[in-house]
Amino acid sequence: MQLRLPLFPSEATLISAFIGVYEKKGIVQYIINGVPVYAHKKSDYHSFRYITSSYIDMKLCSKAEVCRCFDVSPESVAKWYKKYVSEGGSGFFGKDAREGGKSHKIIGDVLVRIQSKLDKGQSNLSIAREEGLAESAIRYAIKQGYLKKSQVMKL
Repeated sequence: MQLRLPLFPSEATLISAFIGVYEKKGIVQYIINGVPVYAHKKSDYHSFRYITSSYIDMKLCSKAEVCRCFDVSPESVAKWYKKYVSEGGSGFFGKDAREGGKSHKIIGDVLVRIQSKLDKGQSNLSIAREEGLAESAIRYAIKQGYLKKSQVMKL
């Protein structure tokens, strides 16, 4: 599924009868009855998802109004709201949920250590566990040619 980024209006636009929003100089500003209540950088999608979900939860706007105002999909808004209800703010600002927060990029000394272990015939899974990486990161690095899988067969 392709990510549909929100479109932030440059002129003050009502999300609902209570909440307005506008973007100026890269900052998105949310207003309630003319009073600024929240702001974030235009590129900060975690904050956008969090604040719109919290407004839905407080019944200040509906999911449909968020979809209409920012041109995002109803499925995405429903997913963000579900995350807000189950995890709160930590669902948006905590550790990356992928692979328990394990990095998916292999660079520098880690790349050299992993290649050495692959040369000795060690399995991707055991290397991933030792290095604190996702096994899929090692497979991806091999597929991209950053690492070479050893031809040594274990007996």
